[in-house]
Amino acid sequence: MAALVQPQPLVLTYHNGALLKGTVTINLIWYGKFTPIQRSVIVDFLQSFNSPNNSPPTPSVSSWWKTTEKYKGAAGSPTLNVGKLFLDQNYSLGKSLKNSHIVYLAAKGGHANGAINVVLTAKDVAVEGFCMNRCGSHGSTRGTIRFAYAWVGNAESQCPGYCAWPFHQPLYGPQTPPLVAPNGDVGVDGMVINLATVLAGAVTNPFNNGYFQGPVTAPLEAVTACTGMFGSGAYPGYAGNVLKDKSSGSSYNAHGVNGRKYLLPAMWDPQTSQCSTLV
Repeated sequence: MAALVQPQPLVLTYHNGALLKGTVTINLIWYGKFTPIQRSVIVDFLQSFNSPNNSPPTPSVSSWWKTTEKYKGAAGSPTLNVGKLFLDQNYSLGKSLKNSHIVYLAAKGGHANGAINVVLTAKDVAVEGFCMNRCGSHGSTRGTIRFAYAWVGNAESQCPGYCAWPFHQPLYGPQTPPLVAPNGDVGVDGMVINLATVLAGAVTNPFNNGYFQGPVTAPLEAVTACTGMFGSGAYPGYAGNVLKDKSSGSSYNAHGVNGRKYLLPAMWDPQTSQCSTLV
């Protein structure tokens, strides 16, 4: 019967607002305790967005990011640069954060136009809405000085089946065996998926008037419109056909700098109105 149901074409409407373009600086605010290795996995990921001269083999993180240049008004995919890094290892606001705390922490990155201040919270930090209806988010401040910000949490000990799938058994649905995380860290490899998701949303819908489908309060954006798809043949509960590292058995679909491998979600392609995967 399912074969008789024609899926509706997925269309993200452009609401004529500004997109982030040109050089976008990513300032990172690390909240809580992260190991140097965990931080390097994330920083290497961000440095993989722009193909350097010694570019990684394909499929690559930068080829995934190039889909953003197909969004009308984008004028090429934004060049991401890693800017300032802030460490708050002493939990200055405690271990239970509200949305207002996230904005407060994000402001440490400054108020520059063309920057995204990203707050990354450690595995023992609870954040309002985390694990219930979101694994990360992005937004922008109002008023004369506007800056874009994003937040992603480490779900390793709080809800890996929800926010670190497919590297952990899913919270519900078919209990398929989890994939092996490419950097050996379920929490941080899950953060990479969610960081990719919020960054794609932040550049294509930074001020709630870019590309999205549905209500402005709960929009489907560039990647959230394609949830759970990582390779060809994906369906709910199955991540799709992805690549496997022969030596470690880990699953990935993108090469990054310094020999890193990552698993990245599908992104909606405005030229085909389809969710596009790297493999």
